[in-house]
Amino acid sequence: MPEAPVHAAATEMRWLAIGAAIASISVVGVAIGLGVPLLSVILETRGYSATSIGANTAVAGLASIAAAPFATILAARFGVVATMLVMILLGGLSFVGFYFTPFWAWFPLRAVLHFALTVLFILSEFWISASAPPSRRGLVLGLYATVLSLGFAFGPWLFAQVGSSGFLPFGITFCLVMLASIPVFAARGQTPDIGAPSKHRITGFARYIWMVPMATAAVLVFGAVETGGFALFPVYGARIGYTEADAALLLTAVGLGNVLLQIPLGLLSDRMRDRRHLLVACALIGLAGVLVLPHVAGNWHASAAVLFIWGGVVAGLYTIGLAHLGARLSGHDLASANSAFVLCYGIGMLLGPQAIGIGMDAFGPDGFAWSIAMFFAAYLALAAYRLAARRVRG
Repeated sequence: MPEAPVHAAATEMRWLAIGAAIASISVVGVAIGLGVPLLSVILETRGYSATSIGANTAVAGLASIAAAPFATILAARFGVVATMLVMILLGGLSFVGFYFTPFWAWFPLRAVLHFALTVLFILSEFWISASAPPSRRGLVLGLYATVLSLGFAFGPWLFAQVGSSGFLPFGITFCLVMLASIPVFAARGQTPDIGAPSKHRITGFARYIWMVPMATAAVLVFGAVETGGFALFPVYGARIGYTEADAALLLTAVGLGNVLLQIPLGLLSDRMRDRRHLLVACALIGLAGVLVLPHVAGNWHASAAVLFIWGGVVAGLYTIGLAHLGARLSGHDLASANSAFVLCYGIGMLLGPQAIGIGMDAFGPDGFAWSIAMFFAAYLALAAYRLAARRVRG
């Protein structure tokens, strides 16, 4: 069904609130962009298998799934700003904890880190959507996705500069995370009303998964390929002969593609009658890109070009899906829908690293691309079914 807005929103742009929310989400970008490949490289140098690395990374998905139902409950009870500030501190401290603990402790630390990041995701996106007028929501969400992508790009670049040895990469990440608390605190007077806590909120939000299946499936695929790809690309790069720094810079190419393409994709989605067609186009390009990757793997510059385009377009699955929710819902419904949306992202985070790690152990380096291709192919099959069923119903 073509999309149509069903609610009214504020007509003025609340830039302080939007800026604070975007600043907090930059925490997520930097933490994932630097932290995920950093931890994977450390485990690889210690001799752990790709399957073990994928298993540890997949804990992030479990934590996201667990956190999603509680984000709005915590914010309704303690306030949006207070909850976000606590999660920023919790995320920073848990990341530093990786440096001081053995591998078995990385599983609970990964769970705490991504619980905090998931709550930040949900509350930031709710804050942004509630603060942007409908006529400019695509622009604002494109800006949000661009800043998030800058975090993803900055993280691997920073990793390439400081390497994986010693406390320095952990300390730098902690300091950057703490800086994000400043604008959040400054905008504490412009937080939106999230509604009163409800005993049905944990189960009630899940119905939004089935209301917009192509959007929620899109973010599941994005969560799988983003988290699994970022976690295991350094391992993939090492196994095909790239240095640690060269592999990290290829991840930076992915992030830079995200930076340049999210605002155009957000604006384009505002002008489309049915965003599902744009989601299908993004998935098709995602599938084509990973199928090409093994054929250009021996050429760093060709790989960077492919990953630059691929990364920008695939990230559109998140941006466009989020715009779809914002166009339909408001208030508590929007907060609950964001929770369900991030829940699906968490499911993807759980599936992606495991599938890609197993694929690489079973089929060698090319298993990296083949495993990612499997997610895009499954999404395109769902899209074909949904669009065909809609035409049949007429």
